[in-house]
Amino acid sequence: MKIAYAAAIALFSTVAVAAQAPSTQPGSPNPAAVTGGNYVVDPSHTLVVWTLDHMGITPYSGMFGDITGTMTLDPANPDAASVDITIPISKLVTATGGMKDHLLRPGKDGSDPDFFGADPADAHFVSTSVDASGTSAKVTGNLTLNGVTRPVTLDTTFYGAGKMPAGMGGAEAVGFRANTSIMRSDFGLGMAVPMVSDKVDLQIEAAFEAKPAQ
Repeated sequence: MKIAYAAAIALFSTVAVAAQAPSTQPGSPNPAAVTGGNYVVDPSHTLVVWTLDHMGITPYSGMFGDITGTMTLDPANPDAASVDITIPISKLVTATGGMKDHLLRPGKDGSDPDFFGADPADAHFVSTSVDASGTSAKVTGNLTLNGVTRPVTLDTTFYGAGKMPAGMGGAEAVGFRANTSIMRSDFGLGMAVPMVSDKVDLQIEAAFEAKPAQ
């Protein structure tokens, strides 16, 4: 009985100490943690996941990484924010190498490629307006993809902000989630519609770090 009682006390004490311990995470979902200024994309923690319907049988997803870009942010005036993002289409990731080859293969006998082709230009998004409300915003801009430019609106949500640990550079950082949908035929990528859906859902995870003063 004494051993069981002592074990219970020890367990309770451990739980109580853990509950009182401060969080080890540097970031916070509190918008007050956001620092204004100029930021650059953290490519190691930024990606775009695309998903479409494959023949009505299953969704199919892929991903773009190695993203670069800049953001200007003023917490006192969030509608004045701006972003300029470049997405290297050639760096796309798919479930199999064969599917990646299919999306990036050149056209047969000199014809146009089925999708992006062997040497696709980077995609580019430049914001034109921001309509912020609380921790969410509609970020509208021009998306250039496959040589075609169309307006796109991103439904964006603030995720967190804080100062990175000294061992990771110590920069102020901020992160967002965003999503939107595009019609791939609008960008000249309409092969196999409607067997493979025209609509493509985009889910974006974006991390930015404060740009060092020049």
